[in-house]
Amino acid sequence: MRIPFTQVDAFAAQAFGGNPAAVMPLPSWLDDATLLRIAQENNLSETAFLVSDAGGAADYELRWFTPAAEIALCGHATLAAGHVVLASDPDRDAVRFRTRQSGVLEVTRDGAGYALSLPALAPAPRDMPAIVASLRVDAVETLWHDGGYAVAVLADEAAVRACSPDQAALAAQGRLLVIVTAPGDTSDIVSRAFTPAFGIPEDPVTGGAHAVIVPYWAVRLGRDSFSAYQASARGGRLGCRLDGARVVLSGTCITVIEGTFLLP
Repeated sequence: MRIPFTQVDAFAAQAFGGNPAAVMPLPSWLDDATLLRIAQENNLSETAFLVSDAGGAADYELRWFTPAAEIALCGHATLAAGHVVLASDPDRDAVRFRTRQSGVLEVTRDGAGYALSLPALAPAPRDMPAIVASLRVDAVETLWHDGGYAVAVLADEAAVRACSPDQAALAAQGRLLVIVTAPGDTSDIVSRAFTPAFGIPEDPVTGGAHAVIVPYWAVRLGRDSFSAYQASARGGRLGCRLDGARVVLSGTCITVIEGTFLLP
């Protein structure tokens, strides 16, 4: 079986930045074990699989797999999937994806890049001493969302950049997306994201993390639109906007690989 394969650097101003994702359209769904094996072979933080949506609720069905598991929400791989679809049809302005756990997500053209609409996952305060200890940080505030998102708010960007988690201890906390965030130096906010239980010690640029922290920062900054930088080794910049119950993220994508995956 020959499967079209595109690797995209999402939220990247140039190649080798942002967060890489594989985008693979399928004629119909393969079994879950095979999808996971393909994601393991790709060995990227996420592989996005697309199937035309016969039900008509959206243009495509969309699922995301890390090398360890299927996940409920992935922003950067959705942006990458939108880039692949829209780049193939210059006359098209938007594409809608129906997902299994996060509803319908839309990617639209936005100047030279794209805008991605995600559900706003506003977190609430919660004490998380074991997670903070695993992060090895001094947290100003800790927040939680029941989708499996833990947030440690730090004093400043230097503290975010200096964060060096105990990855084994963090993985032992369960399948969580753990975020550290603070006011930024060259952007309004800065963050990093860790998901060792999903086989990804640090995720380079994480749309799902911003679905969680944008509602928090909108209240703290007193405005609905602001800039963000995810300070991983690759790094990535995002425009952020809270629009009611949605978080809208903007960014650019770069295609770096096009080819064919040969499935035995």
